[in-house]
Amino acid sequence: MGMTASFALLVEGHQLVRMDATTILEDAGFRVLDVATGDAALDILRQHGRALTLLFTSVGLTGELNGFALARKVASDYPNISIVVASGHYQPAPGDLPDSACFIPKPFSAGIVREHLRRIIPDEKKPASLG
Repeated sequence: MGMTASFALLVEGHQLVRMDATTILEDAGFRVLDVATGDAALDILRQHGRALTLLFTSVGLTGELNGFALARKVASDYPNISIVVASGHYQPAPGDLPDSACFIPKPFSAGIVREHLRRIIPDEKKPASLG
């Protein structure tokens, strides 16, 4: 395990869900940058994309990009970032999600999120508390 912090970008429009997801990700060992829109997420990606380990995004977002489009952009522009997409309303259709991303239905539990993170984040980038 490196000593450098692992950063997660969390994109979620509902404040309570965002707080909940922030807690789950922090408990898993991430420093969390949380934003409410895809547009705000793009700003953070432009500044810090190379330093991020994880994108955790909801599908339903205000602004130009929904979570599927954001995930596809991140997969093509920032292959260093692992991607989790969550939704209670949408199921991914073929082509919605990049191959590298995983989808979690809402509501999600901390256990489910951690299980997916353990699977998709490369060992050398896993926060120690994710195990």
